[in-house]
Amino acid sequence: MNKKQKRVLARIVISAALLLMLEIAGAGFFARFGEGGRWLRLALYLADYIVIGGDILRKAFRGIRKRQIFDENFLMAVATLGAMSLAVYENGEYLEAIAVMLFYQIGELFQSVAVGRSRRSISELMDIRPDYANLERDGAVERVDPDEVEPGSIIVVRPGEKVPIDGVVIEGSSSLNTSALTGESLPRGVTVGDEVMSGCINTSGLLRLRTTRAFGESTASKILDLVENASSRKSRPEDFISRFARVYTPAVCAAALLLAILPPVIALISGGAPNWGVWLYRALTFLVISCPCALVISIPLGFFAGIGGASREGILVKGSNYLESLSKTGCVVFDKTGTLTAGEFEVRGVHHAAMEPEKLLEYAALAESASSHPISRSIRSACGAELDEKRLGAIREEAGMGVVAEVDGRSVAVGNERLMAAVGAECIPCGGAGTAVHVAIDGKYAGHILIADAPKPTAREAIAELRRAGVERIVMLTGASSEVAEAVAEELGITELRSELLPSDKVAEVERLLGEMPGGKKLVFVGDGINDAPVLSRADIGVAMGALGSDAAIEAADVVLMDDGPVKAARAIRLSRRCLGIIDQNIVFAIGVKLICLALGAVGFVNMWVAIFADVGVMILAVLNSIRTLIRPRT
Repeated sequence: MNKKQKRVLARIVISAALLLMLEIAGAGFFARFGEGGRWLRLALYLADYIVIGGDILRKAFRGIRKRQIFDENFLMAVATLGAMSLAVYENGEYLEAIAVMLFYQIGELFQSVAVGRSRRSISELMDIRPDYANLERDGAVERVDPDEVEPGSIIVVRPGEKVPIDGVVIEGSSSLNTSALTGESLPRGVTVGDEVMSGCINTSGLLRLRTTRAFGESTASKILDLVENASSRKSRPEDFISRFARVYTPAVCAAALLLAILPPVIALISGGAPNWGVWLYRALTFLVISCPCALVISIPLGFFAGIGGASREGILVKGSNYLESLSKTGCVVFDKTGTLTAGEFEVRGVHHAAMEPEKLLEYAALAESASSHPISRSIRSACGAELDEKRLGAIREEAGMGVVAEVDGRSVAVGNERLMAAVGAECIPCGGAGTAVHVAIDGKYAGHILIADAPKPTAREAIAELRRAGVERIVMLTGASSEVAEAVAEELGITELRSELLPSDKVAEVERLLGEMPGGKKLVFVGDGINDAPVLSRADIGVAMGALGSDAAIEAADVVLMDDGPVKAARAIRLSRRCLGIIDQNIVFAIGVKLICLALGAVGFVNMWVAIFADVGVMILAVLNSIRTLIRPRT
């Protein structure tokens, strides 16, 4: 608890103890003192009332001075002061008036502690803001504020320290804990040449980094900015509650006033007893019941906790309006390369080999050893064995066709069908989806290597999870050939795809799909953030995946997934639906209980104790329910 909460708790304890003593003493005790005993009893109860309700009275008075009259402080002040006045007039009991204020303060304290804990929970989960950077300058290492470090500077990150600024490793190797960024506890190994994001924790070796960004542009700063500014974008339920409270509170005050005056006046006109005290008590009960705390507190808290819970999963939602829209997803459109697939070539098979496949791969890898092309790298990676370049002789590159190299004194040609024709080898066409790299040795066809962009390990799981979540349409868009696109779609279980698209064609396809969306449903586009900014902006909700290094994607997207696993797109939708479900429960429960209690209070079937439950009890239950959005659901 903070100091303010401790002061409130102290007042609650003192007030409750004094109230208990006064109730134990009873009216009979004060009757011994004659007429003076009545006023002594009133003074002690008033002192107790001031102890527990003094701050509420001050807030209500300040609201009146600022012409911001109709809020929960005003309602509680009027209701409890009215109840105290009624008890004085009738020489009755003061317990109800003080109990209402006491339980209201308990509810407010509970709400304050709950919100504080949820904020601390999110702060701890997002505790990635570095306190300092170890700047290497003039041969010495100096601890400085991260804001002082210029791009291109050399910084040192020791074991156990946070990486303060994005950079590239220039010396050392280590393992990084990236859980604060990605939500996953799996460590990531880095070595010389690897990019490192700020916010990670260095768990083992010492690293020297060359910074690539200023602190304000680094990953950690962007994440913190997104989370801190998320509350500025309100959802429709939050806007509704704000408008509702502005109209609702004056309306119930007017209704309570009419309830206190109209029935007695009608009774007087008709010749009956007015019973002013009875109707005033009902009006005061009506005011306590009507306090809109449960809605005003629990709805924003639910969205705040929902965004925090998503951040814990490595999902940054830029505002509660996007969290609400995600829950209405009817169609998810995926980019292929870099989103559903790794965006990296790998060998998928060796076909029609005239020798052992491993031997063919070895010949091809040696021939391609001097090339930096992604296809060449994939062949060398698939070979696995360390290549002895002493076996390699002259290498000749054939532009647009491949390479011809001397390996073990033999002529090895590696390339496309045109290269095979040029060396006089009759190649066998490849029937698989992907790129075929043909190999000829000494002018004779030796087989071909099939290379393709492999689906990510979680891609199929992501599609299955979306279907389980009830997403009606899943579409894949790609610039790849139809054969490659169909092979990937079939492997992942996607039935709707568009292939051979230019970036502008993707925007047109998304616009066409938007026109086909049923009312109330939203279209989500998931891209890798490299060249998808136009489509991310055009979709109802743009989701940039693994895009922390892409400024354009972070700017254009509404949701940022902090790693490159597509399964988190499905998880984001599931989390949003859970959050909105909890918020809907709070709205129905709070309004339902209040309407029932208001109706019963108006006709005298409920007293102040029921009113306390309708106000404080409902608020506590709604706040507890809202905090559930912070809890990670079982998968």
